[in-house]
Amino acid sequence: MNPTTTIPKPTAAELDLLQTLWPLDAATAKQVHAAMQVERPDVTYATVLRLMQIMHGKGILIRDASERAHVYAPAQAQDSLQTNLLKDLIQKAFAGSAKALVLAALRSGLSKKERAEIERLLKDEQP
Repeated sequence: MNPTTTIPKPTAAELDLLQTLWPLDAATAKQVHAAMQVERPDVTYATVLRLMQIMHGKGILIRDASERAHVYAPAQAQDSLQTNLLKDLIQKAFAGSAKALVLAALRSGLSKKERAEIERLLKDEQP
């Protein structure tokens, strides 16, 4: 894919599949289906395969067709995609204010462990 070409934003179902595929790095539809069934036993192989084919067509996945079973991999690293989605969310939902996003997240309820981790990160950033 051309570096100047933007990858479309994945749908919720596509993000769900990416969450399964990222730890695997690259996998066949059969492998992704097996991994997804751990959390969602109702998901069918046909659904996973079709979704992966659609994602490949959109440029969200890359495909190695050199073997009989095609191997798919994310076209974009997890942190890169999440950063792009977050930037878009900040612009659209929080008028460009990262502070407003953080405050909304803090108000949505954090566990004590999450709050302690955030406080530790903020302390580490202090000069």
